[in-house]
Amino acid sequence: MSVFERYLSLWVALCIVFGVALGHFLPGLFEVIARAEIAKVNLPVALLIWLMIIPMLLKIDFGALGEVRQHWRGIGVTLLVNWAIKPFSMALLASLFIGHWFAPLLPASQVSSYIAGLILLAAAPCTAMVFVWSNLCEGEPHYTLSQVALNDVIMIFLFAPLVGLLLGVASITVPWTTLLLSVGLYIVIPVVIAQVWRRSIVGSPGRLERTLRTLQPVSLVALLATLVLLFAFQGQQILAQPVVIALLAVPILIQVYLNAGIAYWLSRKLGVAWCVAAPSALIGASNFFELAVAAAISLFGLTSGAALATVVGVLVEVPVMLSVVKIVKATRGWYEEGAMSKAVPSRVR
Repeated sequence: MSVFERYLSLWVALCIVFGVALGHFLPGLFEVIARAEIAKVNLPVALLIWLMIIPMLLKIDFGALGEVRQHWRGIGVTLLVNWAIKPFSMALLASLFIGHWFAPLLPASQVSSYIAGLILLAAAPCTAMVFVWSNLCEGEPHYTLSQVALNDVIMIFLFAPLVGLLLGVASITVPWTTLLLSVGLYIVIPVVIAQVWRRSIVGSPGRLERTLRTLQPVSLVALLATLVLLFAFQGQQILAQPVVIALLAVPILIQVYLNAGIAYWLSRKLGVAWCVAAPSALIGASNFFELAVAAAISLFGLTSGAALATVVGVLVEVPVMLSVVKIVKATRGWYEEGAMSKAVPSRVR
């Protein structure tokens, strides 16, 4: 691990402070950058995400995707957490914290809107950023791609009825353009680019490994630049409503660690290989914030509490997921000791 990677948490903290400061002192600049979007998908952020995930997608050999079938237990665990636990646990946590315990500290007219935003955030599992978290914890890349693709398909059919059930409304307006554009921008196009690139270099001995080593710093710098942008976009709101944002972050943080813990624990009980359990925990805990923000704006309006709650999810996402990466890496020995007797054979990485 390089010095840069070893102190990644420090760089993240500095980027958060730097981003908030830039957003406060240069609001006009970041308003212009924030408006560079299509269907609520910000194009500069999308470009940075490409720089983050394409190096990881280069590792994927489509010829080996069939081997992901041996990881069916890990896939089952993640599906259970994503679709049967996470949305409902967030609805419970939001009702307890925002609807009751924190309600006296929040604007009364926005409480129900805040709860709706948190539910929207939890109802859609993460897509592109999962590749970053999986790579950082040395996860199985073929499993990660397969799981993300499966979640995207399920999301098309389940997002609307699930949110409708939890919000108690007969129907919701799904931002289909945002959903489909995000899948295309964050999954389909990067996969195609990576596979074309991989085929052009895989025939030369050692060239793929050299390319991956060269691109690794690019990926991390893009991650930090994304963090600066996200916090700069919301710099003024963070400074204007710090208490509200801190209170909204509490149920989000709890549900991230709760669902990551459930996925990790279940995987250990079922003997899932650690290289699958680690990304399984991360996929189970992270959120598709672009879709959540777009749905909140479309349902409740740009200045609503729901929109603010989903934005808090954006701000929390990177720092908290990096902490989950640290936890699963630090507990690898404990995990493998408990899972060893039940482990199924996994592809040698």
